[in-house]
Amino acid sequence: MTIRFDGRVAIVTGAGNGLGRAHAFGLAALGARVVVNDFGGARDGSGGSLGPADAVVEEIRKAGGEAIADGADVSNFEQVQAMVEKATAQWGSVDLLVANAGILRDKSFAKMEPDDFRKVIDVHLIGTFNCCKAVWNGMRERNYGRIVITTSSSGLFGNFGQANYGAAKAAMAGLMNVLAEEGRKTNIRVNSISPAAATRMTEDLLSPQALELLKPESITPAVLYLLGADAPTRTIIGAGAGSFAVIKIIESEGINLPRAEWTPDVVAARFAEISDMSKAQALERASQQTQKYVAHAAVRVGSKL
Repeated sequence: MTIRFDGRVAIVTGAGNGLGRAHAFGLAALGARVVVNDFGGARDGSGGSLGPADAVVEEIRKAGGEAIADGADVSNFEQVQAMVEKATAQWGSVDLLVANAGILRDKSFAKMEPDDFRKVIDVHLIGTFNCCKAVWNGMRERNYGRIVITTSSSGLFGNFGQANYGAAKAAMAGLMNVLAEEGRKTNIRVNSISPAAATRMTEDLLSPQALELLKPESITPAVLYLLGADAPTRTIIGAGAGSFAVIKIIESEGINLPRAEWTPDVVAARFAEISDMSKAQALERASQQTQKYVAHAAVRVGSKL
């Protein structure tokens, strides 16, 4: 199987530097026409310039690819909508989306101001919603779409000083789960990438040796796989330094308690059983959890529900 994107149109946000730049080059090299989106701001979201996006477009064109630059602020839905309309007018569709744009405003929670929390949520979470929303109806109409959104180990597992970033990135898992479910009937597949990479977002956090190993280009193969025609849906891939893994949110089998034992003391006494992960499952939708709990209760009382 050879993955290619000939005839496909892709939008990559935050593509002026780092991960987005690598993803844009990867898509163009495999035949996609690429909208290189970048607001061109600083790491904290201040400022703005089309220069980084223009530079990437020039490099793609020199290599024989097709690309256009766009400076939309992803947290502004009207600007994102205009970007999608521009791509559609020029190339006829938007088939692929990599929602990668992001900023950092790291502070311990005690020192974090509401504006720092809100701005990071606006760019990461609201920005990803805006991009997905702007391409969604067109993908439904054409019965084809591939979306990769960017989560992070900071959200999935936690990281000191990143309450804003972690909250936004954890929310990506929920957004992916729902969009994957809603997109199934119209061949829209939605997945997430959890990257560990050396970018301007992480350059102050890693040693020179780690930065050398964690090239953005080491993440892009997983992103391109998740954008392919035969991609899975509702999958989180962790990637970095040439390693690739699948991340799942799992739930223990749990136990069912009779009404008389619905007390915190019983939960505490039996917590070892409750938290036993030997029969843990990765649930595929929210209703499966409800069905499991009802089935457990039915077994205990000996009834059929």
